[in-house]
Amino acid sequence: MSRDTLVSFEGVVKSFGTFVAVKKLDFEIRKGEFLAIMGSSGCGKTTTLRMLAGLEAPSEGVIKLSGKPINDLPTWSRDTPMVWQSLALFPFLNVRENVEFALKMRGVGKAERRRRAEQWLDRMQITEFAERNISQLSGGQRQRVALARSLVVEPEILLLDEPLSALDAALKVRMQSVLKNLQRETGITFVYVTHSQSEAFSMADRVVIMSRGVIEQIGTPQEIYRTPRTRFVADFLGSSNLFSGKVRAGGQGKVLDTPAGQFALSGDAAGLGEAATLTVLDTKTHLSVEKPANAVNVVPVRVIGEEFVGATATLYLETAQGQEIRVQKGHDEIADLPTDIGQGLYAWWNPQDGHLVAEA
Repeated sequence: MSRDTLVSFEGVVKSFGTFVAVKKLDFEIRKGEFLAIMGSSGCGKTTTLRMLAGLEAPSEGVIKLSGKPINDLPTWSRDTPMVWQSLALFPFLNVRENVEFALKMRGVGKAERRRRAEQWLDRMQITEFAERNISQLSGGQRQRVALARSLVVEPEILLLDEPLSALDAALKVRMQSVLKNLQRETGITFVYVTHSQSEAFSMADRVVIMSRGVIEQIGTPQEIYRTPRTRFVADFLGSSNLFSGKVRAGGQGKVLDTPAGQFALSGDAAGLGEAATLTVLDTKTHLSVEKPANAVNVVPVRVIGEEFVGATATLYLETAQGQEIRVQKGHDEIADLPTDIGQGLYAWWNPQDGHLVAEA
């Protein structure tokens, strides 16, 4: 365990009867980092967070906080407050009283409770709502109260269980900025569970991607986005075009032989004859009306759909074998392309922009 490790999961398993929700987790959470745990429903991310909070006990293995096992510590004796998806604010207390609550439970005197609560109300820009009932607040205001209530005790680590899921899109973006700035300013370790790639990748220093109770990959958002470790990760992120086949010897080196064609590989270590998947980011996949003269990785496609989101356009294409391909570009990059449904085009990419992953 390194010196900057705050939490370690060592061989942690969690079973519910015969169902194994989490399968032998081994990873560390660093002091002062923003760690996001993401995956689809049922992947084990919330169970992992609940074990750290003390709401579930590991069936096997050890969880350590600051080097000390905490498996047997009750929830209230851990310094691991949680912001819930439902926020779980007390409707019978006003805003200030909600923020003061944890301090009161710790025996902090009334004057000190008031001082510290007012500091956090000011920091979260909700001082004007101090005397309001929770029912009188908007979703974003309640979110800030929940954060102030958890952070007023100045914990080493804060756990967040999909706290933005109930907010509208615009408010989510604002709250993401609030959360990231808070984490940077306080230096508190944030562990954030979400199913949203945009939330995890915009805020986290590192991301843990889980599937069926196991960790598929841990890394920075940039590492995971550019170099997914498994086909599952590439498929889950949805930002790459995937071509599965077998590695063969080609004229200039190794190629991947797929139903859509043979594609040149660059710098990948897969052995000849191995089954593998080539991942190519949709932003690195190019389009042209004529077949590029010097390109080696070219696929004939036809347009099957188009989507505009802000300054970005996504073209949905289909190969002759029926495989869907996406290309994402700025509007100016595709302005001169014919994009009517059924239009034939060529999709292509440079070999160095492909990333090979072994089939599981």
